[in-house]
Amino acid sequence: MSTTATIAEYQAQNKAKLISEVRRRFEAEYVTDKSDKYDSRDVERLQQDDNWVESYLTWRHNVVDETLKMLDESFQWRKEMAVNDLTEASIPRWLLEIGGIYLHGYDKEGNKLFWIRVKYHIKDHKTMLDKKKLIAFWLERYAKRENGKPVTVMFDLSETGLNSIDMDFVRFIINCFKVYYPKYLSKIVIFDMPWIMNAAFKIVKTWLGPEAVSLLKFTSKNDIQDYVSVEYLPPHMGGTDPFKYSYPPLVDDDFQTPLCENGPIASEDEASSKEDIESDGKDTLETISNEEQTTLPKKGNIMEPISKADENEKVDSKMKTFKKPLSVFKGPLLHISPAEELYFGSTDSGEKKALIVLTNVTKNIVAFKVRTTAPEKYRVKPSNSSCDPGASVDIVVSPHGGLTVSAQDRFLVMAAEMEQTSGTGPAELTQFWKEVPRNKVMEHRLRCHIVESCKPSSLTLKDHAFNMSDKTGEDFYHQLNRLVESTRKLEDQVQRCIWFQQLLLALTVLSLAFMVSFFYLLYS
Repeated sequence: MSTTATIAEYQAQNKAKLISEVRRRFEAEYVTDKSDKYDSRDVERLQQDDNWVESYLTWRHNVVDETLKMLDESFQWRKEMAVNDLTEASIPRWLLEIGGIYLHGYDKEGNKLFWIRVKYHIKDHKTMLDKKKLIAFWLERYAKRENGKPVTVMFDLSETGLNSIDMDFVRFIINCFKVYYPKYLSKIVIFDMPWIMNAAFKIVKTWLGPEAVSLLKFTSKNDIQDYVSVEYLPPHMGGTDPFKYSYPPLVDDDFQTPLCENGPIASEDEASSKEDIESDGKDTLETISNEEQTTLPKKGNIMEPISKADENEKVDSKMKTFKKPLSVFKGPLLHISPAEELYFGSTDSGEKKALIVLTNVTKNIVAFKVRTTAPEKYRVKPSNSSCDPGASVDIVVSPHGGLTVSAQDRFLVMAAEMEQTSGTGPAELTQFWKEVPRNKVMEHRLRCHIVESCKPSSLTLKDHAFNMSDKTGEDFYHQLNRLVESTRKLEDQVQRCIWFQQLLLALTVLSLAFMVSFFYLLYS
């Protein structure tokens, strides 16, 4: 076993011990005899969701006592705000329609953008609770879907007046990331801040604390593209994003159907897309590269039955060049590998395609489909099919037409359990997705990652990410402390200079007054 693997195994074991200790002590010291203090669903989730416990531990630098205090404060807030029960119906419709707070687009690191359009906010104590619920609603909705992936907060202060300045609301947003949703903050990008708000954001820095003060990025139209590319910036920020907020429905991740064998599917609900879906179904499990595209079957043969054994034999013969991903997301219907990121090789490496492996862990057939935020870029085979109980399906994702893979691109795997009597042909699948209730659909999101050289194994990547996480948990904290201390010293020096200048000015004025009085008395 390599040194890297040994270190990673030790770190994983140590993390598991800390998670176990947090659970045991929280149950013994905080939950016993105080069952009404928290929402029972949060207590239950704490015992089952390792990632959730780890997010609190990481934010408190693996100090169990501090982690327990943070959990106590967070869980009390979650019950007070009824976070687990927040729905669209919990939010006044006018707040959803105005478009002041929403999720849309990605930054250059691939983090989701959480937009706060400050000009739509008017300070009003009567509506403050509803606005806080709206923030909590979006963050909880995102957290349940993305499970720990950070967001970039976009404070858009353009066209903002004094009546929009609400420090209590800003403090609530800061607390959401400091206490209630740890590890979810990538950075806070502040756009076009009026000079009159400089003093206010000095206060905000103290609220953020040393761990996060460097995450504040003050930008203008000239430099905001350092963090967000033009395709996700609105025109008033110098971008080209044509997105216009509207409600209903809720703004979501904008996942669309990717390219199938006959080109993009305009709509899965339109009859005209039937042939596209057919060609993207089970009879197209075979991977077809850009260099070796075969002639499509004649229309008379397109519906001829193909056995599962033949399909799997074709897939196996074509998949020999792919390395099976090692990390696995264990969902209630499907196990999905890789768990979080699709690794695409660079042009130099020659390994441009990525592989998604779906394994059905239920006793029924599971229908699945794959969608993406960049449908014009990718060819997905298959993107709409089904998986038998206990079976696995390999899905090949390849860039289309020489387009470049981006870390901002996302894939969404949707899955739903079918009844035994349901058919699995293209027409049946189309009808199934029209009728299946939303709450019966499992969703899992995948990011894109570009590997410059040869594609490393998933284990190595995971170890590297783990080590980086620990490093940023300690080094980053110390660097921030030094930065904050330097900033404080600089501010003290500036204040002393200002005081000295004011004193010098006062002395000059007194001297002039004295001289005028002296000459007046001398010549009078």
